[in-house]
Formats: sequence, structure tokens, C-alpha cells
Amino acid sequence: MTFAKKALFASGMTLLGAGALTSAAALAQATLNGAGASFPAPFYQRVFAGAASQGVRVNYQSVGSGAGVRQFVAGTVDFGATDEPIKASEVAKVKRGVVQFPAVGGTIAIAFNKPDCPSLRLTQKQAVDIFLGKIRTWEQLKCGKGPITVAHRSDGSGTTFAFTNSLSAFSPEWKSKVGEGKAVKWPVGVGGKGNEGVAALISNTPGSIGYLNQAFVKGRIKAAALQNRAGRFVMPNLRGGAAALNNIKLNSMLAGEDPNPAGADSYPISTLTWILAYKSGNGAKAPAIQKAMNILLSSAAQNQADDLGYVPLKGSILSQARNAVKSIGK
Repeated sequence: MTFAKKALFASGMTLLGAGALTSAAALAQATLNGAGASFPAPFYQRVFAGAASQGVRVNYQSVGSGAGVRQFVAGTVDFGATDEPIKASEVAKVKRGVVQFPAVGGTIAIAFNKPDCPSLRLTQKQAVDIFLGKIRTWEQLKCGKGPITVAHRSDGSGTTFAFTNSLSAFSPEWKSKVGEGKAVKWPVGVGGKGNEGVAALISNTPGSIGYLNQAFVKGRIKAAALQNRAGRFVMPNLRGGAAALNNIKLNSMLAGEDPNPAGADSYPISTLTWILAYKSGNGAKAPAIQKAMNILLSSAAQNQADDLGYVPLKGSILSQARNAVKSIGK
């Protein structure tokens, strides 16, 4: 090979290498990494899997709301997800600014596995007493026989916040003894990580009861009907969740809750779940982030929510969420 040919060959290899690096960089820019709440994970993962055909790759890790907020504050993800709105003290640590918006709604079921208890109706007091450890047997619930095994989250969880927030609204005793938070000191029970872990515990433990996003109620696991403020026993389905979410008013950060909503059809433990994005510092990924979030809030995506066990966003809440996405900048 002559010197000229060698030089041309080397030059070609250099150009080929540069092209490969450019392609790799472009792919990295097009792949978004998010982490957080396990509550909406099946919905997010289904929608984001479909987003790939629209040119947006999203890797969403279901690590729990607590971990998701920590990673978002630390800036190690492109977006976070949480079932408890971000605190002002956490917002203050994010120099890039925070864009928070609801992405879907859901209900938290009191879920159980009891083959000789085909259906279960719980008053709010009974629900509290189970998790306080005052009700210890299925005989006390007049639904089968044997001891009750209580299952709860072991990790920091927005699902736990929403659930314990409702128990505090149901009972002054719960509020004073345990309170509400992403993690609390449980009076009784065994812990599982994520909604997935609690679902596995309940599914594998006959005689158990715990709390789960409705989307995880399947197979051996059933949901109890829970008494609402109006005195009616309501299931954690689309009708009950939609009636409850209609009572939620959002603040300037698009956060809002009602831990024991009014309304004859309202399911008492219903909640929104939120995406956390950055206002600035997104660079070349900004258009991809906006596109991914617009896909998540699209009619096509929201129409899948009910089939997956969630409550779709509608009306003013959906409009406010879509408008917030416009604030995600470079």
C-alpha cells in the first residue's frame, strides 16, 4: 500500500470513527432516563414503550417516589416521578427550576388474598384498625377464619403517603399515633419494596391484606369495597376514582389532594401522580422530553389508563398539565 493510499485509508477510518461517535451521541441524546413512583409504573412503561415508534426512547425505572425525588434533586435523571408532590425545601435545591404536573390518576386499593372471603366491605374505622393491629383475625371482619397478615411498603413511597394521609383523615387516633408520610413506623405487618413487592407478598400469602395501586390487583389478589364520607361502600374503580379526582383543586405547582373526598360515588383513597421535569439545563434533550411528556398526556395514552387500572386525566387538570409541559426548556 502506497503512502498516499495509507493516508487515505487512515483518513477514512478517522471519518468512520467520528461518524460512529456522532451517531452514538445522537442516540444518547434521544434516550431519556426517568425514575420514581412504582404506583404509575405499568402505565408509564406501556406508554413509553409506544413512544419509541415516534422517535423517543424512554427508560423508566420504578424505584419508588422517595428515590425518584432524590435522583431528580441530584440531577442524575432527565425526569422524576412521585405520588407525593415535591416539597418546597426540595424545589429550593433544584437550581435548574422545577416543572411539576399530574400525569394520571389512580386509586389505592385495600387489597387482600383470602380464598374463603369472596368479597370484603370495610368501614373507614375497620381499615384503620387493621393497620393499627387492633383487628388481627378474619373472624373480626366476619369474612373467613384465621389470622390476618398485614403487608405494607418497606421503601419511601408516595403510595404510602397517599394511603396514610387518608388514614389520618379517617381517624384522629391514626393521625396522632402514626401520622402520614412516604415512610411511617408501622404498628404491625411485613414490608415489601414497591407496589410490585407488596403485590408479591399478598399474592404469595393467603390471609394477607395490604394496600396497592388498583393496577396491581390481579390474580389471587382482590380489592375491598371501602366506605366513603357519604356512607356508601365504593370499589377502587374508574367511576369511584373519577368522582374523587373531580374534587381536587390544584395549586400553582399543580399539586393537590383530598384524602377523604365528598360525593356519593367517590372512592376515599384516590390520588394523582406527578412528573418532575427541569425548566432549564435540558440542552439538546429538551425537545425529546417535551415530546415524551406530550405523548404521556395525549388522548391516546390517557384512553389506555382505565384498561391498566388507572384513572385518566380530563378537563381542567389535563389542560393545566399539558400547558406545564411548554415550560420545559433548554
